Amino acid sequence: MDLTTFLIQCLNALQYGLLLFLVASGLTLIFGIMGVINLAHGSFYMIGAYMAFGLAPWVASTLGGGFFTVLAVGLVLAVLLGYALEWAFFSFLYEREHLQQVLMTYGLILVFEELRSLLVGDDVHGVSPPAWLAGSVPLGELMTYPVYRLFVSGVCLLLALGMWFVFARTRLGMMIRAGAHNREMVQSLGIDIQRLYRVVFAGGVALAALAGMVAAPVSSVYPGMGASVLIICFVVVVIGGIGAYAAVKLAPASGDPASLLWALPASIAMAGLYALVVGALSLRTKGAYFIMVTLAFALMAYYVVHDTPLGGGSDGIYLYAKPVLGDWLDLDRPLPLYGFT
Repeated sequence: MDLTTFLIQCLNALQYGLLLFLVASGLTLIFGIMGVINLAHGSFYMIGAYMAFGLAPWVASTLGGGFFTVLAVGLVLAVLLGYALEWAFFSFLYEREHLQQVLMTYGLILVFEELRSLLVGDDVHGVSPPAWLAGSVPLGELMTYPVYRLFVSGVCLLLALGMWFVFARTRLGMMIRAGAHNREMVQSLGIDIQRLYRVVFAGGVALAALAGMVAAPVSSVYPGMGASVLIICFVVVVIGGIGAYAAVKLAPASGDPASLLWALPASIAMAGLYALVVGALSLRTKGAYFIMVTLAFALMAYYVVHDTPLGGGSDGIYLYAKPVLGDWLDLDRPLPLYGFT
């Protein structure tokens, strides 16, 4: 493999990883704030992709807009869909057991798949990117790289920055973070926790749908596309959680930069070892069974870090002293910490 091919593969991996980050962020948001295991999250990704395909002719004929108008209309529809689903279905799941949440959300997968088949059929569809994003940039003498893939990476990075701003700098973000730690206390302070849940769920649905819309020109639009994304996102969330837990447990609270340099690779190795165990057992199954096996591992990891002294209980573990790596990177400030992460 030459250097140009390796660079293209790295760019593809970066673009796909950022797309998974966007979908997994919505999944983590819903589970972390609301405590609901949402197996239907991949269906929202699929709905976004099909909206990019189905809305394009209507938007062009009615509103006279193009791809970005489709994104805007689809994003509004995704927010409304999430708000309605939370009111009609998910608001009844907060006090239920995880098994009931799994059954409910798996039923929604079947409903969405059947509706998709009835409305648009079972064919594979393509979505064209905007003309000014349809070109490519040269990489070396013989190979090129699509501009649209770079655009997808840029959109995901901008959304990541936007999510940081919302969570770290706005009143809504403060309420969401407080609700994640102690929802009873938030409700006792006069905040409408039910409305907050609906906003959070609508935001999670919008993130998944937006990821599906921007990914449609790259991956095409086809039946069952949400299932594969859901499986990978569950793995991303579980493995990412194990890595974060390991980093906090392994890093001393002294703020010594050397402790961070030692804890980060050790935590990555621990998460990789856990991923090896999960993969060795999960990859023997397919389809819904794969989802169930990975979900079982997720619940086991959740039990270990949430219900045992190892994870600090429901309050979690806090790394109070963040290392300062010279004058150029102070991890005690939110923006450098977010960028470093």
